[in-house]
Amino acid sequence: MDKAWWKEAVVYQVYPRSFMDSDGDGIGDINGILMKLDYLQELGVNVIWLSPVYQSPNDDNGYDISDYKAIMTEFGTMADFDRLLKAVHERGMKIMMDLVVNHSSDEHPWFEESRSSKDNPKRDYYIWKPGRNGKEPNNWESIFKGSAWEYDERTDEYYLHLFSRKQPDLNWENPKLREEIYSIMTWWLNKGVDGFRMDVINFLSKDQSYSDGAIQHEKQYGDGSPFFLNGPRIHEFLQEINQRALSGHDVITVGEMPGVTPEEAQLFTGKDRGELHMVFQFEHMDLGKGPEGKWSNDKWKLTELKRILSKWQTGLEGDGWNSLYWNNHDQPRVVSRFGHDGKYRIESAKMLAACLHMLQGTPYIYQGEELGMTNVAFESIDEYRDIETLNSYDELVHSHGWSKERMMSAIHARSRDNARTPIQWNDSRNGGFTKGTPWIKVNPNFPEINAEKAYNDPNSIFHFYKKLIQLRKEHDIVVYGRFELLLPDDERIFAYTRSFEEEKLLVLCNFKEEQASYTLPEELHAYSATKLIGNYDQEEEGISSKPLQPYECRVYHLK
Repeated sequence: MDKAWWKEAVVYQVYPRSFMDSDGDGIGDINGILMKLDYLQELGVNVIWLSPVYQSPNDDNGYDISDYKAIMTEFGTMADFDRLLKAVHERGMKIMMDLVVNHSSDEHPWFEESRSSKDNPKRDYYIWKPGRNGKEPNNWESIFKGSAWEYDERTDEYYLHLFSRKQPDLNWENPKLREEIYSIMTWWLNKGVDGFRMDVINFLSKDQSYSDGAIQHEKQYGDGSPFFLNGPRIHEFLQEINQRALSGHDVITVGEMPGVTPEEAQLFTGKDRGELHMVFQFEHMDLGKGPEGKWSNDKWKLTELKRILSKWQTGLEGDGWNSLYWNNHDQPRVVSRFGHDGKYRIESAKMLAACLHMLQGTPYIYQGEELGMTNVAFESIDEYRDIETLNSYDELVHSHGWSKERMMSAIHARSRDNARTPIQWNDSRNGGFTKGTPWIKVNPNFPEINAEKAYNDPNSIFHFYKKLIQLRKEHDIVVYGRFELLLPDDERIFAYTRSFEEEKLLVLCNFKEEQASYTLPEELHAYSATKLIGNYDQEEEGISSKPLQPYECRVYHLK
């Protein structure tokens, strides 16, 4: 196993809008992040991933960029960013930027030129097509619902937007466009940033046939993903990104890749491929999807979660690398999704943390996860801000006949805004996030769940995460050990071992709110065992055979 700093790192994702507001305008900002660096250093994380801080009209909360070399006015200035970068480096940490280059904002100067006329030099920076039989060029559906094409009267053509109509897709077939992107990346790397998380990076290469997608479940639009996921030139483009922008820089790279398989991910992350260090895959996040995607919010099974995570652990072993995550800015809170956000919130949040951090790969912590922050249940759709949530409500309630109650229940479980409520720093007004009116309401449970309370409680979820991160720094086996699943058919317990040289780790996690007994392979009892970490108080010699308590986790070091 080749060792590398980015394999040994723990990444903390900051969603700046909701992290900390320094100036009272209700919006988190760069100086707010600066105010909380000591907190992140205390937690022990190595890398801070910043969700987009670039200039943006904020149609999709910063993922619609109008200037790649400027800081969003609401977040501060470039001088503020430079101060943040310096302060992060002084603390021995690194910053990973969000790279959003599948699309830009429709307010980017490139697009304003592109749409001005068919013969403008930047016309082919974007994907324009004539209509077909008086309608869109094909039947693709946008990720955010509705058609993926927008008609533009000025030139009587349509442009592609796989996301919002204010997020036109960039045309990666155009070498001039690619050179512009590489020059932007080089500019940030020369400034001193330490890597990139690449937004929907496997969407870059589109099948140039632009064929219709299959229509399912009586939908109005077709599924275009076979024509833009992992397209024909995607490996060429990623290798070119490496050669033209990343070579010569010791950075961390992770590609967000919906719909990727372990076999494909091995090509993207293989050590001699010159593409990416790791990918974000979504297979475990897609549990519970139904005819209306995540909004169906169907039941999920632990055996299925184990099968998926195990497949990724073994599929990338030896040549490739996993990213490990339960949460991010696009997902509901894990303690509400896979844990128990009521009576067993603390126990289940710790169990989920241990289960993930003991797997092989680089762990990602999303802000507030280390506090056990939960989903929020706003009463009215008017209190939500996420464009995907609002568009889906409009379509499913007004066009598909869903009741408002059914849709709000799905939103409470699966909306991206569950992750975007402000961090709960203390029990003062607005959870200490802002002295003004927050851009989105704070979860009302902040008096009970907040960073100050967690910091002052040695048995809190925060200190459990801190200990997990410390164990990673002390034991190579946590980073480099080989994974093996135990008890694959058990619907209550997620159990596995990690093996490295002469050592083993044994990880036992109960995903249920009742006791769970188990029988382990006999050979494990031949080792002498030390309990490294657990979320209940029992201290036993050797591997305990006692049933696991509700949401209990135990991690043993075997020699």
